[in-house]
Amino acid sequence: MAKLILTSEVDGLGSAGDVVEVKDGYARNYLIPQGFATAWTRGGEKQVASIRAAREARAIATHDEAVALKNTIEAAKVKLAVKAGAEGRLFGSVKTGDIADAVSAAGLGSLDKRKITIPAAIKTVGDHEAVVRLHDDVTAVIALQVVALKK
Repeated sequence: MAKLILTSEVDGLGSAGDVVEVKDGYARNYLIPQGFATAWTRGGEKQVASIRAAREARAIATHDEAVALKNTIEAAKVKLAVKAGAEGRLFGSVKTGDIADAVSAAGLGSLDKRKITIPAAIKTVGDHEAVVRLHDDVTAVIALQVVALKK
């Protein structure tokens, strides 16, 4: 088992600044090469403190602000124009960054694309949903209206 310090959020494992123990192969082959974690050392406690401070600075400050943003996002429908074929199939799929940009363009606030999850791949035009985690215990459902891009 390898002891690591997470440098970014990993689903099912933890948030940036957490110290976790994972199997050696998972650490060696995925987490460290992708930049999601670094090896834990005794001197790494300073690194943990700085990562947690940066995470808190990026996080939405209070629970009340997160709830207010949730209400704003869930009350609106976000329109997302993408390239699509004649039958309504997309060229590629909608990514979390596209959703974050569309929410920002709609004037609903800025979201971190790493906190957005798409339950099922969005590969067709129509109505879809995505989930964003705004705070530790506050999640919002984003209603997406995917339309074909006008040429």
